[in-house]
Amino acid sequence: MQSDEPSVSDAASKAAMVALDVPLHAKQTHYPEPFASWVCGREKRRLGDAFGLSNFGVNLTRLRPGAVSSARHHHTRQDEFVYILEGRPTLLTDAGATALAPGMCAGFRAGSGDAHQLRNETTEDVWYLEVGDRSPDDQASYPDDDLAVTVSGQGYLFTHKDGHPY
Repeated sequence: MQSDEPSVSDAASKAAMVALDVPLHAKQTHYPEPFASWVCGREKRRLGDAFGLSNFGVNLTRLRPGAVSSARHHHTRQDEFVYILEGRPTLLTDAGATALAPGMCAGFRAGSGDAHQLRNETTEDVWYLEVGDRSPDDQASYPDDDLAVTVSGQGYLFTHKDGHPY
């Protein structure tokens, strides 16, 4: 049986590829409901995984009109960076809303406590690159929602803020 996803050995034999040739990731979100429904209209192509990168991830992400990147969140250990390729998303942080345009970028330092989210409030698709490190034992907090996550070698553990699992 042949897989649609490139394997690490496939990537090792390629020095370059067309980003849109990287298949959409089979699982577009790890969020439990109702949060999983919030990111409908978000599509990720895991470019870093296609090359077998293990220290950081790179995603080519598309937000269809009305879609959001995630629930608004901040990380304890993971730095994140986004670079807008196409479209005009709105960045929501603790400071408020900022209109972004192609060529603009934003960075989110681990441990800053400044929660962030991208929203596509337009009628056109938004395309951006997102880069994040793969720090072990990362946690994310969601100040607007009853949601928390711990990321470990075993995967994602989503809980309510009081600690009980979804």
